[in-house]
Parts: sequence; C-alpha cells; structure tokens
Amino acid sequence: MLPSQRALFDIPSDVCYLNAASYTPLPLATLEAGRAAVGRKGRPWLIDNDFAARQYDRTRKAAARLINADAADVALIPSISYGVATVAKLIPVPPGLRVIVLKDDHSSPVLEWTTRARDGAFTVDTVQSPSDHDWTSAVLAAIARPGAAPVAVVSISSVHWADGAVLDMAAIAGAAHAGGAIFLVDATQGAGVVDLDVRTLDPDFVVFPTYKWLLGPYGRAFIYVAKRYQGGIPLEQTSYGRKAVRAEQNVYFTDTDYVSDARRFDMGERDHFISMEMAAIGMEMMADWGTQAVAARLRALTGRLAEKLHDAAAAGRISFPQVQFRTPHILSLGFHGGIPDGLVQKLAAQKIYVAPRLGRLRVSPHVYNEDADIDRFATALLAGIR
Repeated sequence: MLPSQRALFDIPSDVCYLNAASYTPLPLATLEAGRAAVGRKGRPWLIDNDFAARQYDRTRKAAARLINADAADVALIPSISYGVATVAKLIPVPPGLRVIVLKDDHSSPVLEWTTRARDGAFTVDTVQSPSDHDWTSAVLAAIARPGAAPVAVVSISSVHWADGAVLDMAAIAGAAHAGGAIFLVDATQGAGVVDLDVRTLDPDFVVFPTYKWLLGPYGRAFIYVAKRYQGGIPLEQTSYGRKAVRAEQNVYFTDTDYVSDARRFDMGERDHFISMEMAAIGMEMMADWGTQAVAARLRALTGRLAEKLHDAAAAGRISFPQVQFRTPHILSLGFHGGIPDGLVQKLAAQKIYVAPRLGRLRVSPHVYNEDADIDRFATALLAGIR
C-alpha cells in the first residue's frame, strides 16, 4: 500500500483537505520550481536557447506517460475547453446526427456541442442522470437507442465530477466505434488515478489538465490526438506548428507545411517558463507512484469513509453510489432534502474542506491524506447532520 505522502506537501497538521477534485495543493518540489522559474523570468538573459525545447519535451513526455501514449501524439494546451474546441474544428458534425453528452457533466465537453447545435444541423443527446449512478449502462443505451439518429460524437468524462461515478471507457469506446462515432474523453477527474491506456482503448481524443489530481498548476492541460486526426488544421496558427518558420533562420517562412504529429496543435504562447516545469513535476510523481498504487490508497480512504457512514446510510440520512459504480478517489454524499444548511461552512470552520456540488457533498482525498483525516471528517459530518 502506498503510504501517505503528506510530508511532500505544505499542509499544516490541523488542516483536513478533502477537495482534490477541485484543486490540489502543490508539492514542495513544485513550489520550489515555481519560485526558481519566476526568478528565471526576471533574468531572461540567463535562459539558454535550448531551455524551452527541453521544457516542452519533458512535460509532453510526462503527460503521455500517464495515458501510455507516444509523446508525439500529445499537444500542450491551456485548458479542457481549448482541447474540445480543437476537436470540434477537426471534426465537423454532419447534419442529422447526434452528439452524446452527460447530464450535468462539466461544461467543457458539453457547451462546445450545445453551442454549435443551435443552427439545427445536429442534435445534442443528453444522457440523463441514472438514479443508481450507473452511467455506463445509460450511455450504452443512448448509443443503441432504436430509431435514433446515428451518433457522430460521444463527448463524455471518464469520471462524473459531481457524483463521483466512474464510467467504463472500454465498453463505451467499443460501442462508439462500432457505430462509427468519434470518442472524446475528458479525463480531468481520472487521469493519473483511473487507468486510461490509449493503446488499448483507442480513443480519438483525450483531454486532461494538471491542476486537480495531477498536482500541478492552472493553465496547463493536454490533448491526445489519435494519429488518424493529426493531419487536421489546429485551432491556432503558430510558428512551431510548422516545419520551418524560425526567427533564427535567414528566411523566416522557409517551410510552412505543418509538422506531422500532434505538436501542430500546441497552444500559442506555450513559452511559459514558470508553469511548464511545475506541471511536469506533479505528473512525474503520479506516474512514478503508478495508477494502481494511487487508486488502491485512495480506494482505502473512501472505503473507510463509506464504512463509517454505513449506519447513517442505512437510516436514510446519507446516500452514496454503490462501490461498483463509484471511482476510487471520490465519495459523493447525498442527503434527504439536500445538503443541510451551513454544513459546508461549519466544516470549514473546523479546517475540514470538502465541496458542495449539485446538491451533493463531494469528498475527494489524495495521496497527502491519512486515515485520521477520514475519521475526523466522518465525526464532524455525523455531528453536523444530527
């Protein structure tokens, strides 16, 4: 069992932080790298010419390692919405077809399609929230619905951000591809914790950021682009997306053909010497620990919490998804009549931090949490709902 990694973070002993699904604290090593990077930007004459290229290479490799991808198949982007917009530019949806999304999924894999569908050319088919949190069965039923229009795109999260339910990506990928649909995975709440092997799954696109489970900063995200789509036109036009547009050359526009891999989709102004290394450090930590070890530790923590809330659940005071439908690292709690008034604030006053999400209380520990954090939260929660 992977032990608690609390010593690697600046978390005071009296703080019970159970909100990794919103954003995680940065490791001490990342904080130090950030401080050094700010100083580096203050003295740019000390930055050697190859420094930026090394940073991009390191970070791209770290992201690719998390999903077992080739580094050349991963682009550096600023956000999930940027990645989804990139996909939408690459694959115009034919008229009369469907794009499948999840009810109350996060905005990024949804709003791009609902906005583009307003002209009536295609429809957005929203899979409704299943009462038992079995999103996989609901999505598969939507794809195979008799009499429905063919599916052009399945644009969904691998883990639902609000109820913590995990979706069977392999089953959904098989159904999507069998019908000729594009499969776009938002792995924001899963990358680094839930297995996602692109060589096995063969998704068309995968997007994920660093600021949540990957222990990194804001403004750093990635898109995996399957090789079959790497010939498309990127969202932005950049010099480094072309084969030979370089300031140090005698002829600036020497070769304006695109580079042949996913690097053509890199964001503009990727030269951010402060957060690039910071993003790499957290991802490398997660990859070194390994998905299975991280998941096992977090499963033990959320399982411990579920056990402590068993009696309250049996009495109907609290509900949460059955273990077969929930992800290892999130336990989303429902309450009859909604979250009790003031509960989140009362917990925060005790330095216990969780997040209210769509009428539920989302508890999301990470590798810095300990059994004592779970016990402390459970005690305070039960006292707060009497």
